[in-house]
Amino acid sequence: MPKFEVELKRIVDDSYEIEIGHGLVDQVVEDLKNGLAGKIHKFAIITDSNVEPLYARPLEQKLVEEGFQTDVFIFPAGEKSKTRQTKAMLEDAMLEKGYRRDCCILAVGGGVVTDLAGFVAGTYGRGVPFINYATSLLAAADASVGGKTAVDTPLATNLIGLINQPQKVYLDLDTWKTLPEREIYSGLAETIKHACLADAEFFDYLEAHMEDVLALDQAACEHIAEKNCSIKYHVVMKDERETGLREVLNLGHTVGRAVETVSEYRLLHGEAVAIGLVAEVRLSQKMGYMTEAQAERVIALLKRAKLPTEIPSYIDREKLVKKLYTDKKVRDGKLRFVLQKGIGEIVCFGENVYATPISEDTAREIIMQL
Repeated sequence: MPKFEVELKRIVDDSYEIEIGHGLVDQVVEDLKNGLAGKIHKFAIITDSNVEPLYARPLEQKLVEEGFQTDVFIFPAGEKSKTRQTKAMLEDAMLEKGYRRDCCILAVGGGVVTDLAGFVAGTYGRGVPFINYATSLLAAADASVGGKTAVDTPLATNLIGLINQPQKVYLDLDTWKTLPEREIYSGLAETIKHACLADAEFFDYLEAHMEDVLALDQAACEHIAEKNCSIKYHVVMKDERETGLREVLNLGHTVGRAVETVSEYRLLHGEAVAIGLVAEVRLSQKMGYMTEAQAERVIALLKRAKLPTEIPSYIDREKLVKKLYTDKKVRDGKLRFVLQKGIGEIVCFGENVYATPISEDTAREIIMQL
C-alpha cells in the first residue's frame, strides 16, 4: 500500500506587546481601530460577574460607539467557574449570538478570566485571536502573560488546556484600586515567587517597599508590574512550551495548587501559592540549597504581604499529600519539585532540568511541619 509524507513545516511568530499603564480602555479601542485584530469587527468580551460593571460594560459601550459589533459574555466570578462546563456555556452563548471565525475575544478580568477566555479562543472555530485586559495584580503578575490557558477539573487544576498566545496584553494599573485588599495580597504571592526564582535585587526591593506596594503607591506598582513582566518574559521567550526552563515558574506550585484544590478554593490562588512557597523553601533548606536565614527571609516577606504561611487546620494533610500527584510536573508517578538556590536563583539539576524527584515521605514530612 502507498504511503504519503505530509509536510507541514512552518515558522510561527507568536510575539506580542505588553502595555503597562493607567486607564487603558481608550487605548484598547484606539488599537482595534488601528488594526490590532486585523480587519475583524466582531468582538466577544468575556468577563466575570465582578468585573462586568467596572470595565467590561464601559469597553463594550466605547466599541459599539465606534461601530464594532460587541457582546459581553459573563460567568460567575471565582476559581470554581474555571471549568469545562463554563467554557461550553461561553461557547454556546457566542454561537447563539452569531460569532464565528471572523471574531476576536477580549478577555477582561483577572487570572480566571484570561485562562478561560484564552482557552475558548484557542478552540473556538479552531482558533480565533484574543486580547487580554488584566484587571488584577495576580493576572498582571502571572496569568495574563505567557500564553498558558486552561480549566480545572475535580481531580486537578490547569491540566486541561493549551498554550495560546494573545495579540496583546494590557496591564491597567488603575484597576488594582478597585480590588479587595485580599486580592492585592493574593497577587503579591506570584510577585514574591518571581523575585525568589530570578532576581535577588527585586527581592530586596520588595523587602524595602512592601508597605508602598500594599498602599498601591504608583511608582511601586509600576515597578513591580514591569519586573514581573520582565522576569516571566525572559523565561517564556526561551521555553514557550515548557520543555524545561519554564518549569521554574512553578516554584511553590506543587504544594500550592494541591492546597488550593483541597481547600475547595476557600483559599485564593496566591494564598495557596504562598503556603506552597513556604513548603518549597523548607524543602530547599532541608536539601542544602538554602540557609535557614534565607528561608526565614522568604517566610517573613510573605507574612508582611499578609499572606498565609501555614496550612489551615481544616485541610486533611494526607489528602493533600495524595493530591500532589495531580501536579503536571509528575513524571512516571514520581513527585517533582522546583527548588530555589538561595534567593534569586533556581537549582538546575542537569541540562535543561529544573525539577527534581522528591519522595512522598519527604514531601509528607515537610507538609506535616506547616
